[in-house]
Amino acid sequence: MRYTLFGRTGLRVSELSLGAMVMGADGGHGSDQDTSARIVDAYADAGGNFIDTADIYAGGASERIIGEVLRGRREEFVLASKYTCGTRDGDVSAAGNHRKNLVQSVEASLARLRTDRLDVLWVHARDNFTPVEEVMRALDDLVRTGRVLYVGVSDWPAWEIAQANTLAELRGWTAFAGSQLRYNLLERTPERDLLPQARAFDLAVFAWAPLAAGKLTGKYRRGEAGRLGAQGAAADPREEAVVDAVLRVAEQGGWSPAQVALAWLLSRPGNVVPIVAATRESQLADNLGAVDVRLDADALALLDEASAVPLGFPHDFLREPQVTRTVYGDRWADVDDRRSTYRRTVHDVL
Repeated sequence: MRYTLFGRTGLRVSELSLGAMVMGADGGHGSDQDTSARIVDAYADAGGNFIDTADIYAGGASERIIGEVLRGRREEFVLASKYTCGTRDGDVSAAGNHRKNLVQSVEASLARLRTDRLDVLWVHARDNFTPVEEVMRALDDLVRTGRVLYVGVSDWPAWEIAQANTLAELRGWTAFAGSQLRYNLLERTPERDLLPQARAFDLAVFAWAPLAAGKLTGKYRRGEAGRLGAQGAAADPREEAVVDAVLRVAEQGGWSPAQVALAWLLSRPGNVVPIVAATRESQLADNLGAVDVRLDADALALLDEASAVPLGFPHDFLREPQVTRTVYGDRWADVDDRRSTYRRTVHDVL
């Protein structure tokens, strides 16, 4: 396992994060405490150090299991949880981004996790009732108490993340260091705005559902069931073409489809950390194998072409050859922007 930095901070995080959403989940698609402990052990043995959970996962059982599993070795891990989503029906204040729910949720998470702080706290989703100013000031206050060390944002529009971080930087508050979003070969729309925004603000990007709920493993084509239930053929021609491409690359390289899908994410520009989850040790072992997969140019081209999505206006407009020449001048291809390791050349972008 290699390591990267958590956005514009010095926090070292492993290149794959362990997602704990299914730890403690019922319905036959979760893992009990003993299995979860073995999964955490296997992840740690491979060098993994980032465990990602949330206050609502399995009704709080995920945090309780992690708290028990990490007893005596809490400091070895970067422990992350989330707040925002409703935790008590009938209580109008038990949901949202506001300060009251933030404080109550973090206190409850710390108790379940058996720790005095969260290394990372994610704002789980955007609540439009709460002003961005309130969110960022409340998060900064919590960081100053020491109960949270770093903050990140999940499932927000790119423009509001940019607004939040700009506001925080101007006022000397703690800014978001990471962004968590759904990103995989079947869901590339974040490339329109969320990923460019993350690179511009040097945010680490944690990709959830990196295997598209199992679709990219090809298991539904083999007749297996999963959290989505029994799945037949792909829902649309593009989806089918993407799965075909993944299976083809996997066969040619001697890898599993899951490893190919994860390796593609690891190859993306910027600081992308896939969040892998497993209910069995064998699943985790398969996913961890992705760190040793190197996709060559032909494999990447095949996957990119099959999964490409239109970027829409103004991105596609600005890539039209005549528009590019008009905006950048006739020698635009000779310009290499070296101001940030996260930025590519104009030629690469266009």
